[in-house]
Amino acid sequence: MSQVASRLRPRSIAVLAVASLAGLLMFMWPLVLVPEAGATRVDPPFFFMLLLPLVVGVVVVELTEGGMDSKALAMLGVLTAINAALRALGAGTAGIEMVFFLLILSGRVFGAGFGFVLGCTSLFASSLLTSGVGPWLPFQMLASAWIGMGAGLLPRRLTGRAEIVALVVYGIVCSYLYGFLMNLSSWPFTLGIEVPGHEGGLSFVPGADLLDNLHRFTIYTLLTSTAGWDTGRAITNSIAIVALGPAILATLRRAARRARYV
Repeated sequence: MSQVASRLRPRSIAVLAVASLAGLLMFMWPLVLVPEAGATRVDPPFFFMLLLPLVVGVVVVELTEGGMDSKALAMLGVLTAINAALRALGAGTAGIEMVFFLLILSGRVFGAGFGFVLGCTSLFASSLLTSGVGPWLPFQMLASAWIGMGAGLLPRRLTGRAEIVALVVYGIVCSYLYGFLMNLSSWPFTLGIEVPGHEGGLSFVPGADLLDNLHRFTIYTLLTSTAGWDTGRAITNSIAIVALGPAILATLRRAARRARYV
């Protein structure tokens, strides 16, 4: 049985829940924001988007100060550096992204709180290495943090082959959800979207019916991302977890035992 490097206190759980809810609203605002009567456009909630990096930072500080000792922080630094280097190798070309499989395995071993922080720090460090800093970075950090957190919440009773199968399935689901969320974060600002083979525009229409906008976005992400980038990400995660997962899990758990995480 693996040991958890960062146990969540009640206050940490509350902060994490509020931050996740705020982050989810930042992703979903085009579908839930209702314009005033007679309005011809909807202004994006830029104020709240500017607060998103601060929200992520508050959660990271809360988790690191409240639930991680020096040994856990040292492990966090090592895994962050490795993940940043792995992401630079693939750089997302054709959906080949090597950052997520180690994030999933680490969250599985060290727990949900550790996985959340590792998702934030990994994407932040890798963005600095690849000059990928931009308005999309907080969204990437939060989506990756959810991936690491979710891995730590998977049932602990799974072991052996069943554990690898569960992690592969989880990795595939996360690959498509990550693409869905990142597309949703940029879709409202992309004007004049036209995809060959599809009649009509797929851009966000302020004030349109929720189902209409959701329909346009679903077609947009299916045609532009799901079959390509997201599927490539899912294949990469699956191969890496199957090929390297057992050895990396054993190594991380051995490190956890030696560090004697409480």
